[in-house]
Amino acid sequence: MRIDGTPVAQVHPIRRIMPFIMPVRNGAFVLFEQDIPTAPLRSLLERLNTGRPADRRITLFHCVLYAIGIALTDFPRLNRFVVGSRLYDRRGIWLAFSAKQQMHRDAPLFTSKIEFRRDEPLPAMVDRLLVVLGEGRSGRETAADREVKGFLRLPAPLLRLAVRLQRVLDGWNLLPGALIKDDPLYASAFIANLGSVGLDAAYHHLYDYGTIPIFVTMGGVQRAPLVREDGSVGSEEVFRLRYTYDARVEDGFYAACALERLAACLADPTQLSAGAG
Repeated sequence: MRIDGTPVAQVHPIRRIMPFIMPVRNGAFVLFEQDIPTAPLRSLLERLNTGRPADRRITLFHCVLYAIGIALTDFPRLNRFVVGSRLYDRRGIWLAFSAKQQMHRDAPLFTSKIEFRRDEPLPAMVDRLLVVLGEGRSGRETAADREVKGFLRLPAPLLRLAVRLQRVLDGWNLLPGALIKDDPLYASAFIANLGSVGLDAAYHHLYDYGTIPIFVTMGGVQRAPLVREDGSVGSEEVFRLRYTYDARVEDGFYAACALERLAACLADPTQLSAGAG
């Protein structure tokens, strides 16, 4: 019995056999892309940030995190994962992310995760997230840091063996829960804000370690061509989201519907500011 998921009771034979045909996530990925207009979100952020301190402001990235959580809530079959050639329903929605400890080139990265709660308003989620970011940027050693450092003390041949053993134990549901609970790579999705360091979104590989079936990257704000309803051509401010998705979890049409839901949330700020909606 896993602490992070339960086996899916009924799986179509085609989907059941897919993990045997494609045993690793990077042999089963599908790519998606969306351009998200910023105009609807700017008005929401202006309203929500009124009275908030400058260092606690809600950003476009926070809106994306919240919209991903809504999409996974409304399309729960995307909140599944494959381990040991079996498909599992995940317990809870967990969003993993990375950030730099300081905003300069040589500062180290840290990774963490936060649970999405559908009945929690966006500002409250951001407040919890900022606490996690504060802990990560404090430089204090996390449980994941200690785990990695412990493995790195091993000679390379033993380290390779330990990694193989970890995967075997995970596949047999024998991995200690303590190694799963705080590990950011055991999550529903990983979201990287490349725009925060001046980059456009990229298609990122999936990790064969852990259980994350979806990797999302967010690019910087830019202007894109726009064809209006009257046929005239202009431009609008957008940011790009790119997705890498493990197709063994669910079919592409279901995933595309979930992404339409995500985009609809970002286009209609009332869905992000209404809490449970």
